[in-house]
Amino acid sequence: MPDKLADIRYDIALANRMLANEGVLDAFGHVSARHPDDPGRYLLSRSRSPQLIEPDDLIEYTLDSKPVVEPNVQMYAERVIHGEIYKARPDVMAVCHHHGSSILPFCITLEPYVPVFHLGAAPGAVVPFWDQREEFGDTNLLVVKPEEGASLARALGDNIMVLLVNHGAAVVGPDLKQLVFRSIYSCRNAEYQSEAKRLGATVRPLSPGEIDKAKSLNAMPNVVGRTWEYWSMRLNKAGELPPPGRPAKKAAGKAKAAAGKRPKAKGRSRR
Repeated sequence: MPDKLADIRYDIALANRMLANEGVLDAFGHVSARHPDDPGRYLLSRSRSPQLIEPDDLIEYTLDSKPVVEPNVQMYAERVIHGEIYKARPDVMAVCHHHGSSILPFCITLEPYVPVFHLGAAPGAVVPFWDQREEFGDTNLLVVKPEEGASLARALGDNIMVLLVNHGAAVVGPDLKQLVFRSIYSCRNAEYQSEAKRLGATVRPLSPGEIDKAKSLNAMPNVVGRTWEYWSMRLNKAGELPPPGRPAKKAAGKAKAAAGKRPKAKGRSRR
């Protein structure tokens, strides 16, 4: 019998580590997923650097970002980003908040993000900005109050990504695999857009029709599965796959298989 909760806990740890390994997350940032059996709850790690997260680090929260069971570990201060987005967007099943180095120049200059290649269409045609200062004055830029998280969720609206002025980005997805795809390729697109602008010519974005068609293509299961397998392999080669949680050994086995490693069979030699 599949253990959906154990699998999602492992995949959240895997997604955090993937995004760290690909340079989207560093010591900061975080990935969450909605509870597979209770849409009124979500799962987010204890306060820890993404590349170190293990399945057993996951804490269960209500959509008000209150822990279901009070933990004896430090929690992320910005968990309201996740809770308020899940509250506002029933269609969202996974959220990433990051400070990717290729995205930050857009957050600093308010230069519009535009898709410039097919994989960069993943966030769609519209990527809004959210300026915390406009509503809340001078802050330390962390999104820690429910009303701040709710304001950010309103700015996101029905879109896939929102840029936090002078801060970073929040990305949403219908599952963890699409979330990771969108987070990585939006950063790649931002990098290419910036590099193209340095050449001095006018940046030629995709047309609205191209964006729609590429976005649909990017969401196909074989495309998303191919990239998840690739990033799993890279994480495995780096020796950074998360250890299995107490109930999650099957999920760990799936990740190793996706990364191209076959489990060693008892009584057989491997060639």
